[in-house]
Amino acid sequence: MIDRRTFLGASVAASMAAAPAPRKLCVFSKHLQFLKDEALGDAAAELGYDGVDLTVRAGGHVEPERVAEDLPRLVKILRARGLETPMVTAGIVDADTPHAEAIVKTLAALGIPRYRWGTFRYGKTEPVAKQLEALKPRVAKLEALNRKYGVGAMYHTHSGIGQVGASIWDLYVILKDFDPAAVGVNYDVAHATIEGGLGGWINSFGITGKHMRGVALKDFLWTKKAPGNWAVEWTPVGEGMVRFSEFFRMLHASDFNGPVQVHYEYPLGGADSGKTNITMPKTEVLAAMKRDLGRLREYMAGAAKS
Repeated sequence: MIDRRTFLGASVAASMAAAPAPRKLCVFSKHLQFLKDEALGDAAAELGYDGVDLTVRAGGHVEPERVAEDLPRLVKILRARGLETPMVTAGIVDADTPHAEAIVKTLAALGIPRYRWGTFRYGKTEPVAKQLEALKPRVAKLEALNRKYGVGAMYHTHSGIGQVGASIWDLYVILKDFDPAAVGVNYDVAHATIEGGLGGWINSFGITGKHMRGVALKDFLWTKKAPGNWAVEWTPVGEGMVRFSEFFRMLHASDFNGPVQVHYEYPLGGADSGKTNITMPKTEVLAAMKRDLGRLREYMAGAAKS
């Protein structure tokens, strides 16, 4: 267990202000859920990642109720392989989520500055503006918890009906008066493109501004399933509609320096959905992951030169 002296010994200034090295790429450990402990670390290192975004949620690599015992052990395994842990994906919706304080306290002790948080949903009866105002006290309580330990939360943006944050402008309404170091946004460019494929994603990038604390990467296509019925189909990087070259130029021109996470949502034998048992050979799954990582590094290198 991590005692009070240990976590207070971790500098609040360092954990709140110090950000992971910019432009480094982390693999979302959901897609390596079929690997544990040393095998997880070995795979992430062999793929060529700079770090790992660990799942700290029910069914994840770390169960929330065991965060103080298991997260330090797993972080040590990753660090021994030269891998950073700049963030975790937590099952925290607000400060009242079970084990929320234990997770935040453990992150502070380990010097992990950020975690992914969410998701709020709209109800069907109250006006949207009223619902957004009602969310602010919950965010204020989470902000206070994060400031107590010097850790920042990043609200992950999804797409879809009823999702708070799908348009991203609603997050601006909620978060604009809160400290971005304590409660910010994890900007998913694919979901932003789904919601605003022409210019909406560019505008949502701009309005996120100083609250952009993390970035998630994946690709997709709109596919026609039946007359008048279109659906999102996830694809390997570079085979879909996300304008990575333009996005990375925008990111490069900004002062963003948070964790960049790579997601794999297209069919990968269950690795895409976080299965612990996969139906494709592990070598094929890892080869696909490595290919996407290589493409992303090419896009990033091109943006830095332009």
